[in-house]
Amino acid sequence: MFVDRLLATLVYLRHATTHDVLACWFGVDRSTITRAIGEMRPLLAERGCTVSQGVRLRTLAEVIDHLGADGKTGIIDGTGIRVRRPAAGRKGRYEFISGKNKQNAVKTMVVTDRDGRVLFCSPTKPGSCADITHARQLGLVRLLADGPAVEILADAGYQGLGAQAGGRVITPPHRKFKKDAPDWYEEMYERQRKAHLSRRIRVEHGIAHLKNWRALTRHLGRREHVSDTSKPSPACCPTSRQRT
Repeated sequence: MFVDRLLATLVYLRHATTHDVLACWFGVDRSTITRAIGEMRPLLAERGCTVSQGVRLRTLAEVIDHLGADGKTGIIDGTGIRVRRPAAGRKGRYEFISGKNKQNAVKTMVVTDRDGRVLFCSPTKPGSCADITHARQLGLVRLLADGPAVEILADAGYQGLGAQAGGRVITPPHRKFKKDAPDWYEEMYERQRKAHLSRRIRVEHGIAHLKNWRALTRHLGRREHVSDTSKPSPACCPTSRQRT
């Protein structure tokens, strides 16, 4: 039954339960569970994120239009999902190494509103891809420059994106003094930095909520399942249910 296949997939994504255990629970063969999960994950990824009754956001363009129509502020940030290390001597062995976390991972860009509600999870890129590069490849600059007036908050990893997007991406203030800064400047800089952080922190809450799903904490399957950039990643969109 469709409901059983859906339930098995959600349990797998939420708790990282093995296929063997799920097969025992549902009284079927292990291959049946494997096939069901393989069929259901793309369907879940394609449903997008629910923002209101009957309204789902499936693409980054739809998210920007939604934020612009309501005059809302969006927040973006990148997050990593650990993956298995490629075998020694294999092509692209170092492609998945994240310089920030020093581990093999894939990255996704998460967009939330100012309340931390998740609006979009991008297709994944290997961990070596910088956050700002990923945003550019997703077409965020073009969407902001040609779309409605939207304020997007981001961390220092996106510095430089604002100038390309007509000032619509707001990042922390750039530090002008590398050393021997005057006391008045240090005080002003810290005040501006904390003010920005207090507004941007909601995206961290949204990411933390997503990572209640074990599939988003560490992906134990093959890396090619989470590195296909032609469509939303099933690993990054385990379900369309969001917080209310």
